[in-house]
Amino acid sequence: MNDKDILKRVDHTLLAATATWCEIVKLCDEAVKFDTASVCVPPNYIKRIREAYPSMNICTVIGFPLGYYTSVAKLAETKQALEDGADEFDMVINVSDVKNGDFKSVEEEIKALKHAVGSKILKVIIETCYLTEDEKIGVCKAVTNAGADYIKTSTGFGTAGATIADVKLFKDNISSGVKIKAAGGIRTREDMVEFINEGCSRLGTSSAIKILAGAKSEGY
Repeated sequence: MNDKDILKRVDHTLLAATATWCEIVKLCDEAVKFDTASVCVPPNYIKRIREAYPSMNICTVIGFPLGYYTSVAKLAETKQALEDGADEFDMVINVSDVKNGDFKSVEEEIKALKHAVGSKILKVIIETCYLTEDEKIGVCKAVTNAGADYIKTSTGFGTAGATIADVKLFKDNISSGVKIKAAGGIRTREDMVEFINEGCSRLGTSSAIKILAGAKSEGY
């Protein structure tokens, strides 16, 4: 697998609370130069990116990073992001609902956001580091039933990131129509290749270009 093939699967990411416009421009310029799948950015930068980079594939986050916002708030955030020009949406589930065994609410929330984005891509972040195996399986079923496009391992802001074991668990419990995105803790070229070979269609990382250029990764 060559570097170009890897980068086509990367959501080139900058979600730091301190992200400046100069850093966002650098991210977008890199995405154009290296032909990444998208840039994944905070919602407040969507409109400005769309104006500066009309053809950019823009991914943003919803209910990020904790996910415990109400469904009404997440839906409003999604609609605003659509209006501003986002193409893909990485939503965080309400982990408390999962802990309460309320998978129906999780499914209904995902379904509502998928209805809002229509043919655009909805990825569902389940934050695996906080869930038991049974809870992960329950969320896999909710993601499938709700018609989401992707299930995603992590925000990169939790206590741990993506693991191969979780990707394998996803594959056993989602439908063939749901793709997988791994994010958090992807720090080497070997990591990227392993996740792709295991079945991940997307990787979320801020460090892919540095990694492939031989530089040391600086976190998520």
